[in-house]
Amino acid sequence: MPDTLLIKDNRTGKEITVPITNDTIKATDLRQLKVKDDDFGMMTYDPAFMNTASCISRITFIDGDKGILRYRGYPIEQLAEKCSYLEVAYLLLHGELPTKTQLDDWAYNITHHTLVHESIKKFMEGFRYDAHPMGMLVSTLAAMSTLYPESKKLFDADNRKLQIYRLIGKVPTIAAYAFRHHLGQPYVYPDNDLSYPGNFLNMLFKMTEPKYKVNPVLERALDILFILHADHEQNCSANVMRSIGSSQADPFVSSAGAAAALYGPLHGGANEQVLVMLREIGSIDKVPEFIKKVKSGEGGRLMGFGHRVYKNYDPRAKIIKKTAESVFEVTGKNPLLEIAVELERIALQDEYFVKRKLYPNVDFYSGIIYEALGFPSEVFTVLFAIPRMSGWLAQWQELLLDPDQKIARPRQVYLGSGERNLVPIEKRG
Repeated sequence: MPDTLLIKDNRTGKEITVPITNDTIKATDLRQLKVKDDDFGMMTYDPAFMNTASCISRITFIDGDKGILRYRGYPIEQLAEKCSYLEVAYLLLHGELPTKTQLDDWAYNITHHTLVHESIKKFMEGFRYDAHPMGMLVSTLAAMSTLYPESKKLFDADNRKLQIYRLIGKVPTIAAYAFRHHLGQPYVYPDNDLSYPGNFLNMLFKMTEPKYKVNPVLERALDILFILHADHEQNCSANVMRSIGSSQADPFVSSAGAAAALYGPLHGGANEQVLVMLREIGSIDKVPEFIKKVKSGEGGRLMGFGHRVYKNYDPRAKIIKKTAESVFEVTGKNPLLEIAVELERIALQDEYFVKRKLYPNVDFYSGIIYEALGFPSEVFTVLFAIPRMSGWLAQWQELLLDPDQKIARPRQVYLGSGERNLVPIEKRG
């Protein structure tokens, strides 16, 4: 006998039996519950989608209580240790890790789509000298839709693959151009001899030298950071990517919308707020005083702790903390690291934070590493957007090929005025 849920409407005495599939019920089944025949029917009210599954997905699994993150079944710890970002991007989009031949072909196609059209370069030059790099990224992604009108052929598999190559290949170039524009420096063209993260570092930091020499430690650290940020289930920006994609908009404007969602300080801007907090603390001896203020509510917020999903130690935070140690051997230790480590040590032992399940998340250490690599804080969210592009595209493609999906159109609970008669303007009080 299939699993079912028996629901009784105490308003009418009516009972309905609703099938349970994968621990969920279909919200539309509740519309059987009505007081009058012409009622719309019962709806669920769920602000911010706290307990609503909007899709069936096979991409990313999270168990927040146990601190588990897996891409296509693979633990994030194994992927960060043994894979490159491009391997992980292939996994997200294709469902399986690539063979050597498949990876070579995948990397070749992405590498040879890193150049952006010169008109896009001129478009970016039109921004003010102090334009925020994330605003430039969002705008440029949307503008690229006009350059590739064929991208609207969403259900042509080869055409869709081409747009995926373009977006994963070009987003580091756009990000690097935004960074250089922010600094008032000339743009650096991609170098096809370099790896995906190595080429990005080249476009960011190359000056007058004939060939940029990539530090392998920093290159690998950036690759790991890209892997950790590649996807994170149905987060705010992924939800936006799916919502826009459900209208069958092309992937360029869809990803521009996702990047705009990432721009918000509650999503992609959180690691910048961690640095602000650490600078405000100032020194390691002031950490106990700061903790005391957080607990008493007198002032200060513990940024980088706690997560909407994770009620345990964010598995990405552990990997980033280890990666930070290798980075600082090259760059020298960031003085903020000592404050961060002490803050983490005290918070993990304090009953106040343990009881509330406030553990370090991915943002707690990532900003410190980015700063050590030479990035100003304005660029942090752009660094998040580069690897997340593969996750957005995987979510977008999964939605397009899902026969259950229709254009996103949430319902509302209307509590406004009933019907009113219009009063001419000269008679309005």
